[in-house]
Amino acid sequence: MKFIGIIPARYASSRFPGKPLADLCGKPVIEHVYEKASAALDEVVVATDDERIFQAVKAFGGNAVMTSTSHRSGTDRCAEAYFEYAKEADVVINIQGDEPFVKPEQIEALKSCFPTDIATLVHPFAAGTSFEQLSNPNIVKVVFSESTRNALYFSRSVIPYLRDCMQSEWSKAHTFFRHIGMYAYRTDILKQLSRLEQTPLEKGESLEQLRWLEKGYEIKVAVSDSISIGIDTPADLDNARKILEE
Repeated sequence: MKFIGIIPARYASSRFPGKPLADLCGKPVIEHVYEKASAALDEVVVATDDERIFQAVKAFGGNAVMTSTSHRSGTDRCAEAYFEYAKEADVVINIQGDEPFVKPEQIEALKSCFPTDIATLVHPFAAGTSFEQLSNPNIVKVVFSESTRNALYFSRSVIPYLRDCMQSEWSKAHTFFRHIGMYAYRTDILKQLSRLEQTPLEKGESLEQLRWLEKGYEIKVAVSDSISIGIDTPADLDNARKILEE
């Protein structure tokens, strides 16, 4: 199968405007992401809605395509970029533009899920994780089939609920999984996803992957040994600089 990596990169951000262009040890954040993706993929393109990001990618020799400013999600931006870029592939891998520490082995794990409709990554919470951390609604939890590794549900709540166990002991009594927001889609499926209307589960949890499950698509998960460190705020950028310097 032929894979192509697409990196959605928006300039607008309520917490950190322009973060794809923020300097990270001499290179813009988007260049770090591009280099990591290129280590595992022969073809990578940045999908952006901003001319400044487009020109920055071109300046370091990368591929870029301009997309609409009105997309609801990175998935929709990937869909437009793939068909605009006009390079044939079997699978599109959506790599977040604010994750400069994405690892090539994570991309390889996504590749290994195919053939399927959609693939994504999960990571186990460590035993002893506090219930406060486990129940953080900003950390999406996942349950999946043991035999097929197909996702059954994604939630901001803790799933499953352990009925006969004290909450302080939950992470010791059961292995919970967190979602890592990287996706891969068969190109024909990606085209279909971009046309779907929002569903009740998606609206309730504000998670677009629930729309796909509600519509009957198969989402296979791969377990990653690590979590990519995203950059959402200037403080995250400072932390990323420290990590690279070390």
